[in-house]
Amino acid sequence: MTESAPTTPYTTNNAGIPVESDEHSLTIGSDGPILLQDHYLIEKMAQFNRERVPERVVHAKGAGAYGVFQVTNDVSQFTKADLLQPGKRTEMLARFSTVAGEQGSPDTWRDPRGFALKFYTEHGNYDLVGNNTPIFFVRDPSKFQDFIRSQKRRPDSGLRDNDMQWDFWTLSPESAHMVTWLMGDRGIPKTYRHMNGYSSHTYMWVNGGGERFWVKYHIKTDQGIGFLTQAEADELAGSDADVHRRDLHQAIESGNAPSWTMYVQVMAFEDAPDYRFNPFDLTKVWPHGDYPLIEVGRMTLDKNPEDYFIHIEQAAFEPSNLVPGIGPSPDKMLLGRLFSYPDTHRYRIGPNYAQLPPNRARSQINSYAKDGPMRYEPANAARPYAPNSYGGPDADTAAFGDPAGWAAAGEMVREAYKPHREDDDWGQPGTMVRQVLDDAARDRLVSNVSGHLKAGVSRPVLDRALQYWRNIDKEIGDRIAKEVNGS
Repeated sequence: MTESAPTTPYTTNNAGIPVESDEHSLTIGSDGPILLQDHYLIEKMAQFNRERVPERVVHAKGAGAYGVFQVTNDVSQFTKADLLQPGKRTEMLARFSTVAGEQGSPDTWRDPRGFALKFYTEHGNYDLVGNNTPIFFVRDPSKFQDFIRSQKRRPDSGLRDNDMQWDFWTLSPESAHMVTWLMGDRGIPKTYRHMNGYSSHTYMWVNGGGERFWVKYHIKTDQGIGFLTQAEADELAGSDADVHRRDLHQAIESGNAPSWTMYVQVMAFEDAPDYRFNPFDLTKVWPHGDYPLIEVGRMTLDKNPEDYFIHIEQAAFEPSNLVPGIGPSPDKMLLGRLFSYPDTHRYRIGPNYAQLPPNRARSQINSYAKDGPMRYEPANAARPYAPNSYGGPDADTAAFGDPAGWAAAGEMVREAYKPHREDDDWGQPGTMVRQVLDDAARDRLVSNVSGHLKAGVSRPVLDRALQYWRNIDKEIGDRIAKEVNGS
């Protein structure tokens, strides 16, 4: 008895109907005109014409995977969020990305990296959308669009331009701390597995008794920090532009699942008004001597997506996804992002993006939202309005009415945060240069900055950039000036 050959599935169109040929269009004779009734050919061409969604304006190039988050320490005295309770295990999705580059850009350009996490909790999705740096370039969302445009391509030539970058940075001194990070070793991670993640923003935690705390997240790599030198990164950009995406996929595929340990810094709610600098300023870090790290849990990425487009390109992370026990802070950049991220997804993917596989909550959805393009799940509401007398749902104010807010009063103004006694833009980057970096790291910093400045930065921007670095640290600024000016 001979074994029968395995059955090969037959091709269908998008409606599941068997197609007659994978290769040949329907024509009149072998050399005649193509017929409009060849509905499969038309479907293939029309689908191809529409198979791209607009790429993200920022964080366009990335990689991601599914995994689990396991709580390893008891932080229930600070938050009642169910995913952070002792022993809790929560499925999750992570996406890592570059910021300024486009879809086809090299993974190894000097750039911040996005570090976005989605936790599928019992109370809906919790998104922690951060970077591989604990700070950012600007502290007010009004400047974010301008910052991004300065890092993108020139409208006249379509080329990226160091002069635009330094023009914006030197006119925005609050960028100094982040630029110091970017131009240092961590500006080009060895792989996505060898970088830390940070919330960057301050968030609010609320415990079961209604007490409020301010927190910052630190997600530290268990593989150890690794970086590429500028020369190594430049070589890889030409030989393997997808090296970081490839590395993450292959590590998981080979059973070498990467992991990160989550920590938080916790500040008493009442400490914020009189702290030595503004704790909600996105350009500042909280010194660990003031607020030490507290371990929370470990995330492990152990499952590659079965389809990159479905699960990673259509993944929609948004800081506004805050579950009971976690809320925002007065960080102006965070408050701006609460609107901008979901609005971007509505434009890029469509108004029902939350129903797609990577974005779909694992908990019950009882929403009054309805209709719109590509909607396929009902809202589980007897009537599409609230209140109604036909079976709800009803908001559970008693269970979920967190006091996740803060008091504010005053006139409407357009101004910076009220100063705290140690608020300034140069102090923390200067401390980083002098006390955090060693001699070899300082040498690489000088080389990275001077090489960047010599690549097309014109005066007077160049003069401002040299003074910018002298403001951070006089010795480092003088060394950069010597490299750039040749004397």
